[in-house]
Amino acid sequence: MAGVFCLCRLLRLLRSLIMPGLVVSCSLCLLIFVILCGLRLWIQRKKTQNVQVDKEGRRKPVVAFFHPYCNAGGGGERVLWCALRTLQKRYKDAIFVVYTGDKEVSEEQILNGALGRFNIKLPLPVQFIFLKRRGLVEASLYPHFTLLGQSLGSIVLAWEALVNCVPDIYIDSMGYAFTLPLFRYLGGCRVGCYVHYPTISTDMLSVVRSQSARFNNAAYISNNPILSRLKLIYYNLFALLYGWVGSCSDIIMVNSTWTFNHILHLWKCSARTNTVYPPCDVQTFLDIKLNEENQGGEEHSLVSIGQFRPEKDHSLQIRAFSKLLSKKTSVEKLKLILIGGCRNKEDEDRVTELKKLSLELGVPVEFKVNISFEELKRHLSEATIGLHTMWNEHFGIGVVECMAAGTIILAHDSGGPKMDIVIPYEGQKTGFLADSEESYAAAMDQILSLTPEERLAIRQNARRSVTRFSDDEFESNFLSAVEHLFI
Repeated sequence: MAGVFCLCRLLRLLRSLIMPGLVVSCSLCLLIFVILCGLRLWIQRKKTQNVQVDKEGRRKPVVAFFHPYCNAGGGGERVLWCALRTLQKRYKDAIFVVYTGDKEVSEEQILNGALGRFNIKLPLPVQFIFLKRRGLVEASLYPHFTLLGQSLGSIVLAWEALVNCVPDIYIDSMGYAFTLPLFRYLGGCRVGCYVHYPTISTDMLSVVRSQSARFNNAAYISNNPILSRLKLIYYNLFALLYGWVGSCSDIIMVNSTWTFNHILHLWKCSARTNTVYPPCDVQTFLDIKLNEENQGGEEHSLVSIGQFRPEKDHSLQIRAFSKLLSKKTSVEKLKLILIGGCRNKEDEDRVTELKKLSLELGVPVEFKVNISFEELKRHLSEATIGLHTMWNEHFGIGVVECMAAGTIILAHDSGGPKMDIVIPYEGQKTGFLADSEESYAAAMDQILSLTPEERLAIRQNARRSVTRFSDDEFESNFLSAVEHLFI
């Protein structure tokens, strides 16, 4: 009896502790639900207040792109401008909006930048919503838990975008997947996204699991088993959350086979996922005449195209070039040219560090930052080798441009270049792949040792292979994917 009495007292005690907790939890959930419903109603009222109609009284759909760095000048920006141009040609009565954080420049400067860097002119006007809180998605703001910090910051930035303009169709064109549920459930929008690179991937998980030091896995973590284990748990939890927010998208476009495989694994939306290769202005580069006299001469330039971001690994190019020079006698006839865009002060500081590295190694390097499209073409027309060193590059527009321009591409043996671009065409070689300082230096030496005729055969075959990445192919595949949002 004493045992039963004690058990009854214990149950009453547990109930007295648990029941208030359940009541508080349920009340909190109900309060959150009411707040979200209120926000949804408020957002929908804002949406109806800003409706515009055409001459026949039909409502004009508002199509918005979320691209906080639309003036950056990289491959992702070329996708944005080509996507806008494509939709404007098909849906002439729609209103097009770009959410951007480039508030230090004017609308005219942004559009002129698209024309100067990518040779793209939009047929219709576009409205820019200048966001004030772009700093919330800067990696420098989050020295620890960077992925989570930037993702949560993107939600705040997306809220600023949503309250300024509530679109009918929302497309994230920069990879901020955590904005998707906000626009879908609170904004009531049809939602699409173009994924250049997964925020987290199974490759990133494997780097942490194997305790390998990378640009996104600091040495003090990779060298510590406990910290590596904690980071692996954090990455796995983040991957689950990333998978949920990504699955909120009505249509999903990815830029390569590599990205497709990772997004399919994380988001599990095979029926809604389409591979849409990014638009590469191959025809403009194909129009460059192959100057075999220059290519066969003794002076050779090696050109790299890519934004000055850490993952592009420009330092590997400089170190590999240094190793190449140590093998050559006529080093004065070889030059390395790094061409790229700077998005912010971090990128500018990175260029400064790269200049210091080249001085330390005694390597002659020319830096061409934010140059015009015409200058880019000139450098490519004169180059012998096109360099690319990013590990697991999602696609590699710069790789395609180098091949179309007639350079012999030397890309990283991973990701999009390995799986989609630098692959045999009609059974013939289209370029070279490497993955270390030594292998890059060896490949550069091999290319320079080829006869002009051997180099010409590779260059011509590479040119023929890149027509599948043209603007026309992108337009066709992009429209096929997004037309479901306009139904």
